[in-house]
Amino acid sequence: MVFSSIIFLCVFMPVTFAVYYLCPAKARNLLLLIASLVFYAWGEPVYIIVMVFCIVFNYFAGRLVFIFKEASMPVKAEISFIISIIADVSILLFFKYTNFFIEIINNTGFKEMPVLHIVLPIGISFYTFQAISYIADVYMGNAKAQKNIINFAMYICMFPQLIAGPVVRYNQISNEIHTRKISGRDTAEGLQKFITGLGKKVIFANQAGELWEEISNITASGSSVLIAWLGAIAYTFQIYFDFSGYSDMASGMGQMLGFKFPENFNYPYQSESITEFWRRWHISLGTWFKEYVYIPLGGSHKGFPRQACNLFIVWTLTGLWHGASWNFIIWGIYFFVLLFMEKCFLLKLLNKIPKITRHIYALFFITAGWIIFACEDLNKLFNYLKTMAGAGVPLFNNYAVYKLYTNILLLLLMAICSTKLPVNIINRLSIKFKLNEIIIFWTKAAFTIILLITSMALIINGSYNPFLYFRF
Repeated sequence: MVFSSIIFLCVFMPVTFAVYYLCPAKARNLLLLIASLVFYAWGEPVYIIVMVFCIVFNYFAGRLVFIFKEASMPVKAEISFIISIIADVSILLFFKYTNFFIEIINNTGFKEMPVLHIVLPIGISFYTFQAISYIADVYMGNAKAQKNIINFAMYICMFPQLIAGPVVRYNQISNEIHTRKISGRDTAEGLQKFITGLGKKVIFANQAGELWEEISNITASGSSVLIAWLGAIAYTFQIYFDFSGYSDMASGMGQMLGFKFPENFNYPYQSESITEFWRRWHISLGTWFKEYVYIPLGGSHKGFPRQACNLFIVWTLTGLWHGASWNFIIWGIYFFVLLFMEKCFLLKLLNKIPKITRHIYALFFITAGWIIFACEDLNKLFNYLKTMAGAGVPLFNNYAVYKLYTNILLLLLMAICSTKLPVNIINRLSIKFKLNEIIIFWTKAAFTIILLITSMALIINGSYNPFLYFRF
């Protein structure tokens, strides 16, 4: 079920939240679990078995690790921890990467193996990572094992962040799982955040996605440098507004339910370096890899060569986590190289040049990186990058000028809304005109209603409505 679908917005969400608010506090976790299973089964009725197995296995694994630690049996606790991690990773590897590994073997020419055509369960990367974080937190003593399997199952498959994150670590919401308060203010703010995310998705991401789809499929005869960069910019905006919009919707619903999910984006396109960009983009995933991979490997505390190796492992895994395809591995290594160069010397040079130049530098490499991310066909990827570089194509043509002319206002509006400028303007106006809280509240309410009506109209009339991160 997609957040930006009529069935979710007009049936599932209002019914679920109405029943949730009316039922006793002690029954809310069970209700949320049932609603989440229905939400997942709506699109994945078969693979709900995989998720249920993940829940049951990690529940008992966590209990076992905790019991051994409490009984001062560190070896048994460690063995239980390692076995559980291997099992979780093995499930993820099987469903997500089996066909990829088979294709690699077949391409070597030594042996021909049949491709299994395994269907990837939606959201498996996200709920597997949450399960791993739970086991790791229990093993490292950062959290106690959850005794109630209903509470644990609700944590793993909570529908607001089940499909595309953010990756919520257990120790971030362990207290709220047991006790949480729902206030009218939180409900209002959460609903506003949900509708803002819906607007990002429907008004901006969908339009940018249609432009990218059209441009990425043009023939070589219609290519030009301008049209290639226009497509790259469109995809750059699409993936931001698509993913940050989903994260806002997830965070907003979490707040309406009484949870505080971690923020996943902090205006990443305002960055002045690649290092800064990755502190602002998909924050929950970056934090997960830092806490559970980079630091356990030694981080930066075992010498520079070891640090470089650790960074390479993290970014290769980050690329591979996004998909079983060579372009994602290339994408991860691409950012490793940039981050490694900045860590070695480039950041010092960047600090000596004007701010606008640093910003252009960051946006250039971010945009180029998104093309690597978008093109799973390597031939298409290399041809597209060659076109962006101007190899064998004109600087512009009539088609490129027409697409730029007809989309320039949309691109400018997306550029503005991807920064903190609108928020800063509103804050300055409220201070200048000394607006009280009542006026600000009703202004926000009016804007939210307009945004909702516009989004609903576009959903009803539109056909392009995918979420990019559903496939991960």
